[in-house]
Amino acid sequence: RQRLCGARVMASPAVITLGPQHFCLDQTDEHVRAIAASLPWYGPKYSPHDVPSFYDVSGITEDPVVFQRVVDLFVARYRAQGEAGPTHIAGFDARGFLFGPPIALALKIPFVMIRKAGKLPGVLVSSGKYVTEYSTDETVMRLGSVRAGDRVVLIDDLIATGGTAIAGFNLVDQLGARVHEFAAMVSLPFLDGVTKIHEYADGKFKDVPCFTMVDDATIGAEMGSDPPTDTPRIVAAADADKYFAAVDAARAKKQ
Repeated sequence: RQRLCGARVMASPAVITLGPQHFCLDQTDEHVRAIAASLPWYGPKYSPHDVPSFYDVSGITEDPVVFQRVVDLFVARYRAQGEAGPTHIAGFDARGFLFGPPIALALKIPFVMIRKAGKLPGVLVSSGKYVTEYSTDETVMRLGSVRAGDRVVLIDDLIATGGTAIAGFNLVDQLGARVHEFAAMVSLPFLDGVTKIHEYADGKFKDVPCFTMVDDATIGAEMGSDPPTDTPRIVAAADADKYFAAVDAARAKKQ
């Protein structure tokens, strides 16, 4: 199967089965590796959370060719399912909002926001409190955005411990709809999020497919992008050119 990506035809990467209802793209495929090469990561000092590796999806969104490639790969997967495919795409606050809308537009189906509590107006449906690798959160969805009988793809930038994903599963399920698939661009297999989804509540969601595009091992240590150690985390706009030159020089030296 082939499709256009930018100005050229792109062959679809093979889909690999990693486990029961867990699928990913072939990590040796040139297009998957190009996506991985556009995902820098940062250590705790230069990240919003105290985690070993924080992946920066702006490496994707600031490169139109790679961003289009990511969207095309997701769209091709769901378009190939025809009438049995999803009826809605639901994205998690906030990086699921980057990938969900262009996918939904290409498929001509609604995009639904799953937001953190306190961010949406109107009457809302709550997931209840849940724990992630970062904090305790609560997500909400607008009343009426998903209804009984809908088939919903849940999408986020990555899957880690699975806590956020499970909150979305519960929210969709409680509204009488069905999670068609959970999809993420990046997988962190060592945190075992997919297994946790499938084992949750005695296997309540064990038959729901989980699809990931890039494994963190494919991204690799070479995409570590911490700047020189004396670089401040926040710089004044007036000093931006000076610090950019220093960071860019360090990056070039590393390559």
